[in-house]
Amino acid sequence: MPITSPTTTSEFIHRLRQIYTPENLLCSEDELIVYECDGYVVEKRVPDVVVFPTSTDQIVETVKLCCEFDLPFVPRGAGTSLAGGTLPVGGGVMICLTRMRQILEINERDGYAIVEPGLVNVHLTQRLKGTGLHYAPDPSSQGACTIGGNVATNSGGPHTLKYGVTVNHVIGLEVVLPNGDLVQLGGPCEDLPGLDLTGLFVGSEGTFGIATKVWVKLTRNPDSFRTMLGVFETVTAATEAITSIIGEGIIPAALEMMDQGIVGALEEAFHFGFPLDAGAVLLIEVDGMEVAVDEEKQKIVDICNAHGAREVRSANTDEERQLLWKCRKQAFGAIGRLAPSYCTQDGVVPRTKLPEILEFITEAGQRHDIRIVNVFHAGDGNIHPVLLFDERDSDQIKRVIAAGDEILTKCIELGGSVTGEHGIGVEKISFMDQLFTKTDLDVMTEIRSVFNPTGRCSPSKILPTAGACGMEHIERDKPGRQASM
Repeated sequence: MPITSPTTTSEFIHRLRQIYTPENLLCSEDELIVYECDGYVVEKRVPDVVVFPTSTDQIVETVKLCCEFDLPFVPRGAGTSLAGGTLPVGGGVMICLTRMRQILEINERDGYAIVEPGLVNVHLTQRLKGTGLHYAPDPSSQGACTIGGNVATNSGGPHTLKYGVTVNHVIGLEVVLPNGDLVQLGGPCEDLPGLDLTGLFVGSEGTFGIATKVWVKLTRNPDSFRTMLGVFETVTAATEAITSIIGEGIIPAALEMMDQGIVGALEEAFHFGFPLDAGAVLLIEVDGMEVAVDEEKQKIVDICNAHGAREVRSANTDEERQLLWKCRKQAFGAIGRLAPSYCTQDGVVPRTKLPEILEFITEAGQRHDIRIVNVFHAGDGNIHPVLLFDERDSDQIKRVIAAGDEILTKCIELGGSVTGEHGIGVEKISFMDQLFTKTDLDVMTEIRSVFNPTGRCSPSKILPTAGACGMEHIERDKPGRQASM
């Protein structure tokens, strides 16, 4: 429950001040409002307190204090979550981990690193330059998102088509459990005997505890890259080329699609020379041994041409390659040129269903008078329709929610899922009973209760059950559910 009693509030804040210095403790309303939402701006709730631990001991003390006062708490990284994963449902304490950002160890010989949860993803990549190694998961927000947040949502990214998502690269965790106990799951040695509790924790969206250290596996850099931009007249032609590339047994390092709306925003931002009249472009990259990549590249060019590609451009220098990837990684920033606000969905469909779901997305936008643009991980069917709106207009918010719900429902109908990497958070709880049986959900609830029996840690997330401490999740009646503003 939120902190409501003046006596309780005074005592609790007094105890927190014994743990944190003034610059690491926020209590005033004007400071707290900054943390009312994450990247999912449709639903908002202001926490009662925000703390910035700089050590594991401070997290342990904070969690134990929350248990003593029977208060909910929620961990937060950079706030780039797009499903309300860090929304402080029910108020309480937000534990912001961005000041725990150290790289504690890089072991090149054994191929792993130990990092704190607040480390920005790309900072590990930058630190590894010159070692011949890299950390493979590369979310589009990697310039801002944190490793701890990636662990919480099992993030993906463009290169996970070939290299896998976060869970494939996390080998160990140090975790503060919701009762304040400190435990280690896994470690530097892979494939430890017993249950894979590390894999269970990754993707639990902060409901099993708070990661304080992460052991990540490092991947050797490929010898060579070949990066291409396929230009297509229509989205359908581009998606058919995608299916054919994978169908030929070629697994590119990345296979990304951007439609005309995204291309226009990117061209305005970066002046790369994108064709503004193209229906869609494919960013395709193959990597591996020098002797193999040219052959794979030529096969892909032939396939694109067979599906009516207007042209297939090649990045002939590393600078051209980096600029292409800059455009893709900053696509969501460029969207700010199209509308004051946007909501990014995260459905998954079988690759062969991409033309069908994209046609449906267009129709949904027309039905609800909402402009929708698309940029997504086409190689694994992970779509990211971006719904453009103005959050100051309550009617637009309702239409965005309704259109988004219809798109996710269609993903399920096509044999897919409502999330590939953003997580369930609070946004998609109402879809869980469409994806899973009651028995499935009961088992998930039982597993969560082993780690988090009171529901105090990140309450009302993922599973369609009310949290503990008397809190209720935000109701989300489909379609056109009311947003909390």
